[in-house]
Amino acid sequence: MNAIPPEIKAAPAADAPAATFLDRLFEDGVLMPTGVDGLYGRSGAFEEVIDGFERLVERFSREDGAMKIHFPPAMPRVNMEKSGYLKSFPQLAGSIHSFMGSDADHCQLIAAITEGRDWSEYQSPTDVVLTPAACYPLYPTVAARGAVPDAGLLFDLKSYCFRHEPSKEPTRMQLFRMRENVCIGTPEQVREFRERWLERGPKMIASLGLPCELDVANDPFFGRGGKLMARNQRDQQLKFELLIPVNDGADPTACLSFNYHQNHFGSLWGMKRADGEEAHSACVGFGLERIALALFRHHGNDVTKWPESVREVLFG
Repeated sequence: MNAIPPEIKAAPAADAPAATFLDRLFEDGVLMPTGVDGLYGRSGAFEEVIDGFERLVERFSREDGAMKIHFPPAMPRVNMEKSGYLKSFPQLAGSIHSFMGSDADHCQLIAAITEGRDWSEYQSPTDVVLTPAACYPLYPTVAARGAVPDAGLLFDLKSYCFRHEPSKEPTRMQLFRMRENVCIGTPEQVREFRERWLERGPKMIASLGLPCELDVANDPFFGRGGKLMARNQRDQQLKFELLIPVNDGADPTACLSFNYHQNHFGSLWGMKRADGEEAHSACVGFGLERIALALFRHHGNDVTKWPESVREVLFG
């Protein structure tokens, strides 16, 4: 494991209250503060834990025959607009702006910065936005390739994702990595895929020495209309989450999610099967930072002292 240079560890104040989990992560150099909640540097040890868990996921992905595709952490703005994400989750979305002005505009921009004024008015939206979930760029890509084959499609995805929800909880990062396995095909194919991962997920987490529970869940839909959407999602059991205790005095954290989209993305993007029917889809998502944080929370911040059985699963 990479050693943590002492000069990058955050020193606690002399009169600081009892250290929280986040404080201890900073003190031991597992995470590094940037001055913005939910935006942290990661140590070499933290990254090696994530690498180990990804190898575990990839063993199952290869066994299933999933095609590995990794998208960048940004996607076309028009695709986010079409996806309905801004209708359901406007509070989480992040757009990318850039300066597109003249020399005179540039002078005004510099003056605003120098005087401590808001300079954002001198920037305009670009054609890209920050990716909110690793699978979002996949569906228009699949639709553009033509009919989904009779055997269905399996993908293994990874991306940095952004969600605007600054928090002192270390598990609620604004920029985080998501690994996803996605199935696209008939309703029977995607339901079987999700059932397979609903069985695998708890076993994977148990092999890491972590407590967990599986529960029906819903996405954080925005506004009054979102309450009805959340209720419908729960009633149809379209979303399950694997919960692990991580944060101080808080409810367990969702570290894995298992989602059945029905024909939502098939209808939205025109994903058709060979028989002309709309394709269904399902995905299982792994919050990589959250799983790493769960391991540090339950086994301590010194990876060399973790149980040998856990180290064997991750690094053996």
